[in-house]
Amino acid sequence: MRTKDRMYRAFEVRAAPDDMIVEGYALTFDQPTVMAEIEGRKYSEVISRGAFDNAEMRDVVLNFDHQGKPLARTKNGTLVLTVDGVGLRIRADLSSTAESRALYEEIKAGLIDKMSAAFSVGNESYDRETRTRRINGFKRLYDVAAVTFPAYESTSIEARNLHDAEAEAERAEASRALALAKARYNYFYGG
Repeated sequence: MRTKDRMYRAFEVRAAPDDMIVEGYALTFDQPTVMAEIEGRKYSEVISRGAFDNAEMRDVVLNFDHQGKPLARTKNGTLVLTVDGVGLRIRADLSSTAESRALYEEIKAGLIDKMSAAFSVGNESYDRETRTRRINGFKRLYDVAAVTFPAYESTSIEARNLHDAEAEAERAEASRALALAKARYNYFYGG
């Protein structure tokens, strides 16, 4: 039989799977990024919308600075990738290992706030006049990484926890209900 104290300590030590969620963008569309500057000339890269349409993304891992053991993975469901109008969005559960929990704490503290991706290109074009490489299609996505220094400044990653997400959803619902109540009041009372 467990005592009240033991149950409390067990609860405190054990993290619920959804308590250590990170979300962000590993790559963003149509955001020119200077990849190099040689003798005063800037060389840029842009990722086109639709670049992920035919990309192989069945087994992608999340790690830190593109190194070390996987901290989340699409194959086991701890990493979810979604392509939307902004770019490649990630959502990862970092509650499973000591390494992943440590990364979560660094993201939560704001020490790590950018992302990157390792990929191979299937279709690209180059504009000599603007010195811009345009990635029109990825062949394969290998990893997404929380990074110290990103190639693309427009990327992001932030820590979320279940309680924050629930509170945000409740605030949004309350705001919608208030707006509806005001609209009804104005309709009936001409306010």
